[in-house]
Formats: sequence, C-alpha cells, structure tokens
Amino acid sequence: MFATASKPTAAMRVLSAMRRFSTTTTATTSKSSVSSAHWDEHWSKEKLQAHSDQHVMATWGPGSAFRSAPLLTRGEGPYLFDIDGNKFLDWTSQAICTNLGYSVPDTVQEAVIKQMKSLPMVYGGLGNTEIRVRLAALLSELLPGDLSGFLFPSGGSEANEAAIRIARRFTGRSKVITHYRSYHGGTAHSLTATGDFRRGFAEAGGAPVGFVKTMNPTDTHLFSFGATEEERATQALAYLEEQIQCEGPTTIAAMMFESVIGSGGVHLAPKGYMEGVRALCDKYGILLICDEVMVGFGRTGKFWGFQHYDILPDIVTSAKGLTGAYLPLSMVATRSHIKDYFETNALGWGATFQAHPVSLAAGYECVKFMLEKDLVGHAKNVIEPIMKEELDKLVGKYACIARSRCSGAFGCMDLVDPRSGVPVQNFDGSNSTHPTAVSTLRAALRANGIIGFVRPPMFHCAPALVIQPDELKDGFRRVDLALGEFDRAFGA
Repeated sequence: MFATASKPTAAMRVLSAMRRFSTTTTATTSKSSVSSAHWDEHWSKEKLQAHSDQHVMATWGPGSAFRSAPLLTRGEGPYLFDIDGNKFLDWTSQAICTNLGYSVPDTVQEAVIKQMKSLPMVYGGLGNTEIRVRLAALLSELLPGDLSGFLFPSGGSEANEAAIRIARRFTGRSKVITHYRSYHGGTAHSLTATGDFRRGFAEAGGAPVGFVKTMNPTDTHLFSFGATEEERATQALAYLEEQIQCEGPTTIAAMMFESVIGSGGVHLAPKGYMEGVRALCDKYGILLICDEVMVGFGRTGKFWGFQHYDILPDIVTSAKGLTGAYLPLSMVATRSHIKDYFETNALGWGATFQAHPVSLAAGYECVKFMLEKDLVGHAKNVIEPIMKEELDKLVGKYACIARSRCSGAFGCMDLVDPRSGVPVQNFDGSNSTHPTAVSTLRAALRANGIIGFVRPPMFHCAPALVIQPDELKDGFRRVDLALGEFDRAFGA
C-alpha cells in the first residue's frame, strides 16, 4: 500500500513560499545580469522615451502629464537645449534655482573636482572639513547682525525641517505660524507648514500637528486688509496678534514666513508689516524664521530677501541660489544665542549628507563668483529696470494680465479671464474659466522657445542672474507672442 501523504503544515507552506520568492527575486550581481546597453555612450531618443515611460515617475503631478516633457541634453548661459536641438530660454531658472545659468564657472568645476579627488565625503557628525568652516565663515560675513551659526542640509525642504526642529527645541514650544500663500517644501513638516494647495498632499495622509495658518497682508481679488500699505500692515498685524492671543503665546515656537512670497506670486510685504512681526516675536518670546530658499543669494536685487525690511531674523534658511543648483545644498543660519544654546544641548537634527564636502566646495565658489561679478547689483540695476518696463508694456497691452510686480530679477504677472476679470484658474489648476486658453499659453511658450515654471494664474519671470539685456528683451518678445495667443483664445 502507498502511504498517505501528510497535510502540509503552516511552516511548510511558508518555507515553500520563501523558496518561490527567492527564485523569482534574487538577481545576480555580475555585469552579465544587466543589459549591455548600459555601457553604450548614447541611447536613441526612442529608447530613452520607452524606458522613461516604463521606469521614470513624476513628482507633484500625474506621470502621464510628464511624458510630454522635453528631453533636455545640455545648457549654455541662460539657455537649454533638447535632444532634437531645440533651444529654449529658461524663463524662470527652472524652479527659481539655476541662478548662474548653465555655463558653470571654471572655478566651480575645479573646486568640485579637487574636493572629489582629495576627500569626496565626510559624515557631518564624524568629522569637520576645511570647506565647511570656510563656507560658514563666508556666509557669516554676508549675513547681518549675529547670524553666525550654520547647518548645511541638502535642500530647502530639509533646511526648513531643521529650522522648525531648532525652534521647537530652543523654545520648548510646539506651534509654528505660517502664511496661507506660502510654500516651504515637500517633506512632512515643511509641507504641512506650507499654505498653498500642496499641503493637502500631507494633510490627506496624516500630517504633523502644530502648524497654524495666518492670512498674508497682501491683496487678492477677494479680500484686502486696507487701501494703503499702512492700513494693510496695521490691520494684518492686529489680526496676527489676535491669533497669537487665541492660540496662547507660550505655545508658539516660531513664525516662519517667506521674506518675499515666491511661488505664490512675488509679493513683498507692505511697509511696516515685517517690522511689526519682528516686534510681536520679541513681545511674546517667539522666534522669527525667514524662509529664503527661493529669494536668497541675490534674486530680488538684495543679497537676502529680508533686507527689504528693517529686521533681523532669528533663523534664516536658504538653498537654490547657494550653488546655482549645480549640486544639492542648503543652509540654516541661526543667531549666536541659539547657536550657543546648542553648544550644551543636543540640536536633535541630522542627515547623512549634511555638510557634504563636494556640495560645499561648489557653494563656496558660487558665492565668491556672485561677489566677483556683482550679480546682486546686476539683478537690481540691469535686470530690474528692463523687467519693470517690459512687464508694464504687457499689462497695458493685454486685458488677460491684471497686474505685475517685480523686484530685482524676480517678477510675476497675474493672469485673468478678460471676460470677467477673475483669475483664469486656481493655483492648483481647478476652476479654470477657459482650459483651452491655458493649454494654448503653455503650447505657445514652448513653440516660441520659452521654458520654465508656469502655473497660472501666476506667470513668473525669473531668469538667471547672468542674463544680458539683449537676451532678456528677446525673452519678453517671445513671451509677448505667447501671451497674444493666450489673449486671443478667449475670443475664439
């Protein structure tokens, strides 16, 4: 007789499943285990597109929308080139970050190669480096007052995360007040601190707590704190102090504001507002964090955006312009009493790539290049006058542009539906009054050789700080052609 097979036990079933898993997921580690195409110097456009469709994921928007993005291959000055040889003027320094354009200064290239050869990596908690000390010393000379203690995270979001952690640990309080029209980054706390629609991505998944929003002091088409700058500042500050009282002053660690509102439309605060915020912080023992991720390093015609006001922040964060986006690097600067506190208390924040020596080498030389070429002066004295003149022309020419603003090399137009005067869509793309007109604008910009950060109802203008007058005027000529198609679309 044949023996009856015993029923498999739970352990036997698990073991069998593990064997099946190991045979289907274990990969060899030799060169022969991957495609030989990885050793080819170039891939065809078709091959790149096919692999992009299979493997490359988008970030803020759906992947399907990203499939039509240009395949960029090189850059020169303020221009980008795609795989088909098309030349585009980068109208917004990508995400307001490639401040030095695409012709990397020789000094930056040499410093990066030198650092790579001598010491490519040091974990910031294990040891110090000369380049870390030198960049911190240089930035301390460029910041006013006693802003003299520095961290060097990898990006703006991470810098704001660190700033929030510092404020909470220094004060022993938890709440952070931010503006509704603001963006502070894509990580958990920085995105929850954000006021615009993107914070919903964090809130939908269980966002960190302790963030309080307040209204910006600037106008919208729906609301204003007053008819003059003085009225707006006075009323907005009264509103803010009422919030502080209602929240409980001793629960608030910091107010974190963009020195100049960036992606939300290039808005400077009305005269007296930021000075009043500083006074409220002093009155209630609250730290003032100025988020300069977008506007630091000369973008607005001053080295730091907060220098448009008579204030000294307690903490400053910045990124993008620090290395011209050549390598990932950001900074957190603190005043001396905060730095001194953490000499004997754990700061409680860190990251593997904090103070990465190769990125620091790039940042050090980029800042020196900015100083040698006086790019802040170029933004204020060369770019700003041209930008103001050209923006005024466009506002006067097209009913689809309600108004414009500009500071240094940072400008913005407000796009409206000329039939009603209301914004052509919400910032998140919803409630578009004329979707065809918006898609027409995007296509027309591309067809006229303009590429950049375009998110109606705001249309930013933020070229590289190295752009020359003829290049900037040519850019406005191209933008004019695209806006003409946008304007005509409403009458179609």
